[in-house]
This record gives sequence, structure tokens and C-alpha cells, in this order.
Amino acid sequence: MALRSSPRNPHIDSAMPRTPLLILLAVLGFIPPLFFFSVGEEGIYTISSMEMWQSRNWLIETMYGINLQRPPLMNWLVVGIANLIGWMNVLVAARLVSVLATLGMVGWLYWLCRRLFADPAFALFAALSCLTLADLSLYRGWLAYTDPLFAFFTFGAMATLWVGVAERKRTWLLASVLLVSGALLTKAFTAYVFYATVLLVLALRRESRSFLLSPASLLALSSLLVVPALWFGNTHQPGGQSQSMFNEILVKLSAEDWGSYFAHLFSFPTDTALRMSPAVLLAGYLVLRRRVRVPEAQPEVLRGALLIALLGFLPYWLAPHSSIRYLFPIYPLIALVCARLIWRAEAQELALRWFGALVALKLLFGLALFPYYQQQFRGANYVELANDLNRQIQGYPLYSRDLRSVSESIVGEMDAQRLPAPLIMAPPAEWNNGFELAMEPEAGSQVYSKLRVTNDELYLLCRGAACGAARTLPKERY
Repeated sequence: MALRSSPRNPHIDSAMPRTPLLILLAVLGFIPPLFFFSVGEEGIYTISSMEMWQSRNWLIETMYGINLQRPPLMNWLVVGIANLIGWMNVLVAARLVSVLATLGMVGWLYWLCRRLFADPAFALFAALSCLTLADLSLYRGWLAYTDPLFAFFTFGAMATLWVGVAERKRTWLLASVLLVSGALLTKAFTAYVFYATVLLVLALRRESRSFLLSPASLLALSSLLVVPALWFGNTHQPGGQSQSMFNEILVKLSAEDWGSYFAHLFSFPTDTALRMSPAVLLAGYLVLRRRVRVPEAQPEVLRGALLIALLGFLPYWLAPHSSIRYLFPIYPLIALVCARLIWRAEAQELALRWFGALVALKLLFGLALFPYYQQQFRGANYVELANDLNRQIQGYPLYSRDLRSVSESIVGEMDAQRLPAPLIMAPPAEWNNGFELAMEPEAGSQVYSKLRVTNDELYLLCRGAACGAARTLPKERY
């Protein structure tokens, strides 16, 4: 496919020198969050990585010794980094995986734009538009969940597939197969749904269809089945990991409360637009004011990006149970479409002011606002309680099966302090001496201490000689 460069305009020369600087500042803004206290359910990946390292079971992800029935690629990466920087820094290791994956995903967007639009200036602008999406920049881009790594592999697969078809290069098709397989080993089958949307949109064009249906291309694409077959065929687990992953999808499709479902249908697009600002709101404003007047040099590319993004958005909009984080693999495409509209409206100067404001907010957030929140409300208290509990239960076993985020944060901190000693596991069927961190009192156990952590209640239960241990917990409210 012959590519034409985008039309130049006088706004580019004045705006572009600031784009690399803003990109650099946006990237540097990811450093402070590496050292925040635990947030949300980050404990899942710190705890499971520590358990994997201690058990040397590299195929099964566990928490409290219980099989989570999830693929372990993120754990492998966390284990590798934690071994380099020390297991006391396992949370930093997990967040490093997320930050590097986020930056890698933005790198894929820059590469895709360079290939499809043949315009380095626009590619940089699109990358900045993505880096300054509020949800990605302030929260999900550094959070130690699987979403950034899943998006890195999934969007990488989508981008390499698109370029492979546009340039008729089957090496990129093979690369896309490897990348989407990495997405499967990171999180979920939905990677293949995103991948299929790109195939579908590309196949709408006759020349793309002829390339995709050639024997060599079909052979390359058929290798999509190799990794799932090898993985699920050789990791036999009770209950079946593939069935568990499939059931997670089915649960999200079941509507129990129709009132809540209709409220979701109304609020999800609005919430998405706000979280993906400033690019989405600015592009929408420019479209409504009819300021997008410069002709599109690559209309088929823009239409393709818009259609792929819409097809990726619709299932999560229509699903009764959804979250914006499931859209992470199409964040770059949304940023691409918005950046292109802003570019054609010759509003780069206006956009850079908004992007700069977001970068400034990100730096303020990372250096002052969120650290203050964690010290005063939620975060530092997890570490304080973990330290007190480790002192309290000295010499006695401690168990937990509490899957709430507050307990995961506390146990994750305790485990990091314990390594290489045995980690905190779920209690055995019969136990007669020790402590348990629990959501509520349990038959057969005494309440040793009732703890309040911000707005959550925890119970430290005991059995046997542990119930007579001297109390060293200095307080019951953290």
C-alpha cells in the first residue's frame, strides 16, 4: 500500500519541539507511583509471585496456596525483576512490569502511526495523546494489575497484524501471533476477540482480503492455535484453567438487575469519555464546532482505527458487568482517532496546553497528592498493621483466606518481610495452634483482637497456646 504523508500546517513547527519534552515529563511521572503503598488488589500479584518463587511451581498461580486458575506470565516477569532488586521491593517490581508495559504499548502506537501515516511528527503527537489519557496516566498505567501487560501484548498483536497486512509482510503476521499468545498467557481469551476485530476490519478491503486468504498467510495465522493447545494441554489443573477463564467471561454477560444494567448503558460511554480526557473531550469539542477542516490524507486508516475501536468498545458497553480497564487494549486506538481529529483541526497548540496541564497534574499527583492521601487515609496504615502483626504472632503460624483488598495489602507486606521464611497460607482443615486473619469470627476460634483498618473490619483469631500470647498490638484502629 502506497502511503502519502500528512499535510503540513504552520502549527506543527511551533508545537512539535514541546511534544518530546512533554512525553519525557509524562514518562518521568511514572517514577513516583512505583513507591506508593499498596493500592486495591495489587496484593494478588505480589503474594502470588512470592508464593511462586518459594514453591518453584512456575505453572500455577496461587494465593494463600489456593490455585487462582489464572495464567502466570506476569508472575514470571515479577519474579525476574524482584530477584534483581530484592523481594522487599516486590511491589516495585510488579509496578515496573506495568509501567514498562504501558510505555511499550505507547511505543507500539508510535510505531503503528509511523508505518500507516508516514509522518513522524503526527506519530509523536499520537503517542503523547495516549500517554496523557487521564485514566492511563494517573492510575491504570502504573497499577500492578495485569491490564497494562495484557494491553501491551494485545495492542502489539493488533498493530503488527495491521502493518503486516498493509505492507504485505508475513513476518509481522507471525509476530502478531506471538504477541496475542503472550496476551493469553497474561490474562484472558478476550485478546483473541480484539485480534479478530482487526482481522474483520482489514478483511473488508479486497486487497487485504486477498493477502490474508493466501496459503502462506493462512498458515501463519493458523499458528494462533499452537500456544493455547500446548498450554492448556500440558497444565492440567483441578477445575481446568481454560474453563475458569471462560466462566469469567460468562459471568460478565449475565444481567441480574435490569435497572442497574440500563444505568450502566447510559453511564459507561460518559464515564469512558471523561476518563480518556483530555484527548476525547477536546476531539469531541472540535468535531461539534466543525473545526476539523483539513482533508484526511489516509482516510482508510482513520476509518479502520475508528471501526476497530468501536468494535472493541461495544461488547464492554453492552455487557452487564464491565469496567473501563477492560478497554485498555484499545486505549491507543482511541488516542489515535482523537489525535488525528485534533491534528486536522490544526489545534495542536490548544491540545498541547491541555496535555501539559495533565502532565503537571500527574507530577503533582505523584509527588504530593496521592502520597498525602496514603499517609493520612489509606496505605501507610497497611504497612503499620503488617509490622505490628509480624511482631504479635512471633513464633506462631499465621493463616489467612481473606480475599478482600485490605487483607491482600497487609498480607503482601507481611510476606515481603518474611521471605525466605514460610509465607502466609490458608489454614489447613484442622489446625489447633496459631493465628488467622479473617473477615469475621469463626467457629472453633477465639477473637484475639478486632481491628479496624480505615473503613474495613478485620479479626485476628487464635487457637491453642497462641490465645495466651502476650498482646503487643499497640492499638485496634489503623
